Amino acid sequence: MMMSKFLFCLIGLFFLCLLLAGSLVAQSWDLAREQDGVKVYTRQEAGKSLKAYKGTAIIRASAEKIFSLIEDVNHTDWWDKKINQIKVLQYEKNKRAQYYMVYNTPWPLINRDLCVDVTVNIDPVRSVYRISAVPLNGTFPEQEDRIRIKDYRQTWTVSPEGDSSAQLVLEGYLDPTGDIPVWLSNQLITQSPINAILEVKQRMENR
Repeated sequence: MMMSKFLFCLIGLFFLCLLLAGSLVAQSWDLAREQDGVKVYTRQEAGKSLKAYKGTAIIRASAEKIFSLIEDVNHTDWWDKKINQIKVLQYEKNKRAQYYMVYNTPWPLINRDLCVDVTVNIDPVRSVYRISAVPLNGTFPEQEDRIRIKDYRQTWTVSPEGDSSAQLVLEGYLDPTGDIPVWLSNQLITQSPINAILEVKQRMENR
């Protein structure tokens, strides 16, 4: 009896491992696009119809300098040109930030807006910097002429790469909701991280 129970548990564990292995394979990153030294990967977001994205690049600048540019929400002229309004609600340098922004979407689509809660994590030993953003709910009232984005996450990670360069990784997910087709949203997510990373790259390497 004890032996049969042991075999039953062993078989169950075997099938569980197979399921977990299949899940890991299904969620692997696939290279979707490459431009000017920036690689963008996508993968299906678990339980969602849209895909997550991950953009990577090596930039000729220190991790600290790159982090200082990305972290400062009071200087956002390099951000996505589709953002036509940014209001900083709270900012503690190198710790956290909260802000509200509006995305200008082409007619006949309705503009989107988003409230963001940002936290900063710095590893002083490895000189790795991480800036994570998630939706901030209940702070800024929703507007009738805009659709509020509520399913969103984004993380910038900057880490040293050699003596005078750093690796920049931008990973995230955004559901614009409403009347934007899924196929179009999945197509556009490869361009956004490219634009953002190239802006950082240009500002760091052209100084």
